[in-house]
Parts: sequence; structure tokens; C-alpha cells
Amino acid sequence: MKTWLITGASSGLGRLMSERLLARGDRVLATVRREQAMADLQQTYGEQLQIIALDLAHTASIAPAIKRAFAAVDRIDVVVSNAAYGLFGAAEELSDAQIERQIVTNLTGSIQLIRVVIPFLRQQGGGRIAQVSSEGGQIAYPNFSLYHATKWGIEGFVEAVRQEVASFGVDFLLVEPGPTATHFGAGLDVADALAVYRDNAAGQLRQAIFSGDFTIAGDAGKCVTAMIATLDQPSMPLRLALGSTAYQNIETALESRLAELRGQRDVAFGADV
Repeated sequence: MKTWLITGASSGLGRLMSERLLARGDRVLATVRREQAMADLQQTYGEQLQIIALDLAHTASIAPAIKRAFAAVDRIDVVVSNAAYGLFGAAEELSDAQIERQIVTNLTGSIQLIRVVIPFLRQQGGGRIAQVSSEGGQIAYPNFSLYHATKWGIEGFVEAVRQEVASFGVDFLLVEPGPTATHFGAGLDVADALAVYRDNAAGQLRQAIFSGDFTIAGDAGKCVTAMIATLDQPSMPLRLALGSTAYQNIETALESRLAELRGQRDVAFGADV
């Protein structure tokens, strides 16, 4: 039996992962903003599921909540940093309040969570941290500029911290799903549209998403199956792309960036002393 700490466990991938892990006999410590959100699972699984109130947007509450979680069990094997939401709108359309909330929830909250759990994992001799990112941590769509800023940001943070703590037995997995059938869309914070963007790339994507024409190929259940299987492996990659859309988009973006970089080799080397 493993013990998992999962943030944002009341819906989407976090909820599905909690259900799968509990069903196979693992123990789950689930953080949620509303403690009643998982009452049904609590009734079914009893002490196998422990619910902890936590809103990552209130960063001062992270350390006390995580301290309670580690005090409640002998060991936490895997921490899944899953809590996040999407902000939609051209950069010019977004309000200051929307920008601040997106960054504090998706980026600052995730950073502070990881910083808080590392000493506990180090002291217990190791553990794993799965950071749920997105294909949007490696590519970019119009109208998701702030969401991408948080996902590209957390990926850079994880890459650096992974090197800092590898010697302590702490490892990381960046999970990069493509568009997946979850409640992500229902939780989307949508900025008011400006008419000037109606006919360009931003307006076209807005129309595609809200008309239902935007293709969502990912299956949430299969994503969770792949996540758990990867985290169960003795060794695992740093990144896990999930869904054909994610794979194809990331592959195309990486090939394009590599081709552009190679075209600048002489210029780059010419800037040396």
C-alpha cells in the first residue's frame, strides 16, 4: 500500500486518481477547498481517505496543511500537485485581478507546495512529486497567455529543483496532458472579449471553443491510468505527454525550435569571447 497526497482532488484528474488509488487499496490524503466535496468517498473508504482543507491561492495556509498531512501518516510516497485552473482571453482583455489570481494559484501555489513538501520527503529518505502541467507547458495557444506563463514557469522550476534534490532520493514527474474531457472547461475564467480581436487568431479560437468545434481527444480515465502506471515504475521520465494532441503538438514545437536553433549556430558561437 502506498500513501498519496493529492491537491485539487475534488474534481478532474485529481478526483479520478483518488478514486483509482483508493479502489486498489492505497491511502489518499486529499486536499480540497471544500471539505464536503469528497464526502461520498469518505463514507465509502473511511480512514483510507483523509481530507485536508487547502486553497493554494492562500499560500500562507500551505505549510500548516502539509505539516498536518505528514504528521497524520508514517510516510507519503507520492505528492501530486494537481490544483490549477485555466484563464482564457487575449492578454489585453485580462484584468489585473485575473492575472494575479492565475499566477498565485497555478504557479506560486505550486512552487510553495513543492518547497514545503521537500524537507519532509528528504527527512523520510525520498519520495516522488508529480506536477500536473499541460501540453501548454511546452506549446502555446492564443488566449491562454497567462495559463501558459504559469505552466512554462512551473516546468522550469521543476527542472531546476529536480537537480537540487536528486541526491536525497526525491524525483519529479511533469505530467503534460493535451485537451482532455474533464471539468477544466467548467472552471475556466473567461475575460470579456474585445471586438478588435474578433477576426484574428484569438477570436477564431474563442469561437471554436465556445461553439464546441474545438477537438478534445484526451480521455481523462486513460490519462490517470498512465499517470499512476508511470509513478509506479522503478524509474520514470521527467516528462509524460498524454494524448495524441499533446504528443503531436509538443513534437512539432520541439522540432521547430530545434531547427531554428541550429540555423543560428554560427551567430551563437560568434558571440563568444
